[in-house]
Amino acid sequence: MPAAASSVWARLRDVADAAPPGRDRVVDATRAAAILVVIAWHWVGSVTHRDANGTLVMPNPIADVPGGWLATWVLQVMPAFFVVGGFANLASWHSVLRSGGGAAEFLRRRMARLLLPVAVWVAVWTTGELIAAVVLPGHRWVWEWFPGVLIPLWFVAVYVAVTAAVPLTARLHRRFGAGAVLGMGAGITILDVLARGVGVPWAAWVSAGLVWLFAHQLGYLWRTHGAALTTGRRAGIAAAGLSGLVLLTSLGYPRSMVALPGDTESNMFPPNATTAAVAVFQLGLILLTAPLVARLLQRRQVWRAVVVVNATALTLFLWHMTAYVGFLWIFEGLGGQLEDQPTLQWLLQRPLWLLGPGLILAVLVAIVGRAETPALR
Repeated sequence: MPAAASSVWARLRDVADAAPPGRDRVVDATRAAAILVVIAWHWVGSVTHRDANGTLVMPNPIADVPGGWLATWVLQVMPAFFVVGGFANLASWHSVLRSGGGAAEFLRRRMARLLLPVAVWVAVWTTGELIAAVVLPGHRWVWEWFPGVLIPLWFVAVYVAVTAAVPLTARLHRRFGAGAVLGMGAGITILDVLARGVGVPWAAWVSAGLVWLFAHQLGYLWRTHGAALTTGRRAGIAAAGLSGLVLLTSLGYPRSMVALPGDTESNMFPPNATTAAVAVFQLGLILLTAPLVARLLQRRQVWRAVVVVNATALTLFLWHMTAYVGFLWIFEGLGGQLEDQPTLQWLLQRPLWLLGPGLILAVLVAIVGRAETPALR
């Protein structure tokens, strides 16, 4: 395994060194940072323990930190990930058009990249579950004892749907530009009023889909206009998003962008207008820090690290909870006790819960990462 892993990372370094000079490395760095934040939050930032039924649950300790909800406006990075996805998908769409292809060719390329790693994940887990059901008396299916393992699937499903809509949304962008974003924002507002104010149940879920399309559409604007924006306009985008968040949370939306114990409503399940505001705020922050980040990414080792994460981003995301479960089994098997409150003992264990699953995930990526990354094949 060490030799195989060494070969994998060597190939990824070659990919990094071959990157064209004109590539926007800030986009890649943003995607890499988003993936790592999600993984670290799930591993380190959750009070994972077993409830009375033996089911593993993952409450968030943000409520125990005074003002901790503010951190979620930056660290709930799923909106930023969809913004980056919009940038990347528009670049891919233009590339397909330049080569004489169309919607079918674009979808073939993107879906192959997205669905092959998912198929491997589903095949491995399904096989393991079926074997366990046969040989283990009283077997409980994974969604019964740890629904957290399935967390990545909802994101992938939504992202696949948004990507499938690119031939349409790219044309909307070409025709209306920022007007398409504003129209989606207005639609989200109307649907949220129907859902929250009038009590129309379906409106919340239609709004949720529109929220992710809105964030994705912001990525189109970033690609076509981001480089020309002055510092003042970049700050204005961040200020607009922040102002929207302050207004919405003062009107009754939850302040935290992650669900907290005891909350009757979540800003992310389903996503609502605050998620759209976070997307605008985070895009503004990305644009403001882009010059500094771009200079940092000129360092060869930093850029190589970004490429390694990006080349295996979906694999990392899909398998990070599997790695977490693997280490949890080892931890409990060695007599470790899971804390059900964010105690001092829980805090002291945090480095362990970053290192342990991290080592397992590195091995998993070396084994299954080639399903995602052509360079590894």
